[in-house]
Amino acid sequence: MITLPGGSAGSPPHRHTGPAFGFVIKGEMIFELEGGPQRVIKAGETFWEPGGDVIHYQGANNLPDGETQYMATILAVPGQPVLIPVSAEELEARKDRRAPRP
Repeated sequence: MITLPGGSAGSPPHRHTGPAFGFVIKGEMIFELEGGPQRVIKAGETFWEPGGDVIHYQGANNLPDGETQYMATILAVPGQPVLIPVSAEELEARKDRRAPRP
């Protein structure tokens, strides 16, 4: 269970070794995966990401003054971290894979 206070940017860009599935319980989350457009996921909606080499750019709270809460189930390779941060150098090298943002 993840709770983000109003305006929270969430985790920095990262990846997971396996797929992730989630459900927004309360609020609104800005969700962005490499190769896809940024989108807003509202309470009652779901999300997923394939894991592996795909960068998860954003999982931010879209509400400036309201809490957002979501549940995530993340499958990971045994012995590997669940969340692997992406360096600034890698983000720069892969910037052509990121969809234009509003």
